[in-house]
Amino acid sequence: MSYYRNKQDYKKRQQTITWIIVVVAIIYICRLFFLQIVDVSYKDNADSNAFLKKTIYPSRGLIYDRNGKLIVSNQPVYDVMLIMREMHDFDTLAFCNTLNITKEEFITRINEIKDRKKNPGYSRYTPQVFMSQLSGEDYGRFQEKQFRFSGTFVQQRVLREYAVPHGAHAIGSIGEVNQKQIEADSYYKKGDYKGQSGIEKTYEEQLRGEKGVEILLRDVHGRIKGRYQNGERDILPKSGKNVTVGLDIELQQYGEELMNYKLGSIVAIEPSTGEILALVSSPSFDPSLLVGRKRSANYSALLKDPNKPLFDRPMMAMYPPGSTFKLVQALVMQQEELINRNTTFPCHRGYSYGVGRKLGCHAHPSPLNLPQSIQNSCNAYYCCCLREMLDNNLAKYKTTDHAYDVWRSHVTSLGFGDKLGVDFPNEKGGLILKSSRYDKIYGKNHWRSSTIISISIGQGEVLATPIQTANLAACIANKGYFYTPHIMKSIEGDSIDIKYRTKHYSTIDSQYFDVVQEGMLGAVMAGTARIGRIDSLEFCGKTGTAQNPHGKDHSIFIAFAPKDNPKIAIAVYVENAGFGATWAVPIASLMIEKYLRRSISPNRLYLEERILNAKFYEDTPENGTESKPD
Repeated sequence: MSYYRNKQDYKKRQQTITWIIVVVAIIYICRLFFLQIVDVSYKDNADSNAFLKKTIYPSRGLIYDRNGKLIVSNQPVYDVMLIMREMHDFDTLAFCNTLNITKEEFITRINEIKDRKKNPGYSRYTPQVFMSQLSGEDYGRFQEKQFRFSGTFVQQRVLREYAVPHGAHAIGSIGEVNQKQIEADSYYKKGDYKGQSGIEKTYEEQLRGEKGVEILLRDVHGRIKGRYQNGERDILPKSGKNVTVGLDIELQQYGEELMNYKLGSIVAIEPSTGEILALVSSPSFDPSLLVGRKRSANYSALLKDPNKPLFDRPMMAMYPPGSTFKLVQALVMQQEELINRNTTFPCHRGYSYGVGRKLGCHAHPSPLNLPQSIQNSCNAYYCCCLREMLDNNLAKYKTTDHAYDVWRSHVTSLGFGDKLGVDFPNEKGGLILKSSRYDKIYGKNHWRSSTIISISIGQGEVLATPIQTANLAACIANKGYFYTPHIMKSIEGDSIDIKYRTKHYSTIDSQYFDVVQEGMLGAVMAGTARIGRIDSLEFCGKTGTAQNPHGKDHSIFIAFAPKDNPKIAIAVYVENAGFGATWAVPIASLMIEKYLRRSISPNRLYLEERILNAKFYEDTPENGTESKPD
């Protein structure tokens, strides 16, 4: 019995020892796997003894305007790189003098490189960026003395160069990647640059190209002895793809000049393609300010400017569309067979609803039919339209909620209430409330047309971006459909996204656009927009004056031209400027003439001069910056 028990104990001990050996072996295997396969730092350290792998950065794709004019190219810059373990007998003072920095700056930069919180990928065996974006002149001075500074070399990169100081919001900028961007895409390493806004951001993958690698041999002292295997293992960089954008850079420049010292935006679209011809956000800035070693300082100054030059108004500013929204109402009410071109409503200097409540209107003949209501921009007409749909046709719609939902469905089909899907990173969607939201505000079955009467004239709970109102003009020009607005025209060796070549049809039959176009033509020829008339050119437009609770009203105008076979659709917003006819109409009219005829008629130069000389704000110490790129 004792013998049996001893034998069992011995077997258990043997099994325990066996398991311990197996576990230890597994631990060693896992650790070796981690060191040799997962953790590449050991491999990097070993490789760095024999090789120096230099990244070769590709040329970023060039950007041309729709007429083939080069607007964005590249310029070479140079980064000073350090390999810490090779900095033997380093002459710090001479190094600082060569780069025109102080010893304190040198120490600060070295400490930042070694700080693993700020520089998570730090290794004393691998190249680290010490100073970036040296100019050609600074590089030449450093190159003469580089042999004195062991452990250093120069890395060439490219930065953007702009042919004209215009189109900053449309083109966008590039900047150094942050840690979050590095973690999101393994292509980027610390010190790399990436598109941060505009098309530089949207089309980053097409523009950036592919990096190359040059492998150099070292001797035991770390000195470069030549190329590894005569360069057979080198990887050549691939340049980014050149692109052509829809912008007409001359029109863009003209628009920015017209909007100088004014707050607002201009958006011009080619109706037949959806290509953006001009995208003006005012105030703007010279895109070259965000290039070079002064980028951070310039960006900070622009950020502090009270007029917000960095704010992309065409895509992000949401305004009440004002009377331009009457065009939407006219289309919806015709589609629902509640009105036709001959339908009239009276206007007694406004629309009365409830006891002592009246929505005012300016003086004009009364009653008016549908095209006349557009020509004269009658508020009462569209208040009556909304009443007809939400209150007076419950046999057709059953409930106010249902009627409103039908109305909203038509409105959103015209491009309102959600993002259009423009190829810009910061587009906002505007606002068209759902009926459920009104139920929550006022209570189920406790609201009607008089409760939300302001939406009938584009006020109240209706907001739209300038790109959406310009798209409305394009949709009306096309009599019922639009292409998603986009700035990209073509990409070298590639095609643009099919969604930008797809027609989006509204829920409004094409027959109902004729009357609306007739009214818009009347507005330009003899109505609220007659100041914008152009000799021998028929174009259609609609004024708007959007109420602003924070100051003077906003001046708005949308248009397309010519009336037949339209080439341009446009929306102009001038903030805090008053009536649409006063400022937005002349600006849009001048833009249309400039695009279609390339010059302004002599008899309209007075109008151009008035707009160019108008200032709605003055320069402040924080407005813009005098800094120039390195």
